[in-house]
Amino acid sequence: MIRAPVDGVVGDRKVEPGEYVQPGAQMMRVVPLGAVYVTANFKETQVARMLVGQSAKIKVDASNGPALTGKVVSFAPGSGSQFSLLPFEPGAGNFTKIVQRVPVRIRLDLGQSDLSRLRPGLSTTVTVMLKDGRWRGREGR
Repeated sequence: MIRAPVDGVVGDRKVEPGEYVQPGAQMMRVVPLGAVYVTANFKETQVARMLVGQSAKIKVDASNGPALTGKVVSFAPGSGSQFSLLPFEPGAGNFTKIVQRVPVRIRLDLGQSDLSRLRPGLSTTVTVMLKDGRWRGREGR
């Protein structure tokens, strides 16, 4: 028997019962259920008034239920293109600004009925309550 360090659901299983494995080999991934979050890629112009702790509504495309709720917990240390395999580099003399996407992590509030149906990679529509009282939306995963 193997015990997982966290409660969760097994995903990406790479071995079957009866197979031999080498020490250090990855056998599966465990998706934790106690810290469910969504990463929404907002435009850099949309995150100017976003703060950690602001409320968010998350509508999951795979669910017909009500929107889930959560809180903004962090912003990525760079835009999505900075961490891509081939980061965007404008050519010399190119002064056209390209709006970048900033990954924003939103932790879902526990105790909501549809949380058990969520799986990694699902599409969502996220709106965040800004400090001026307006909602700002973006699709996420």
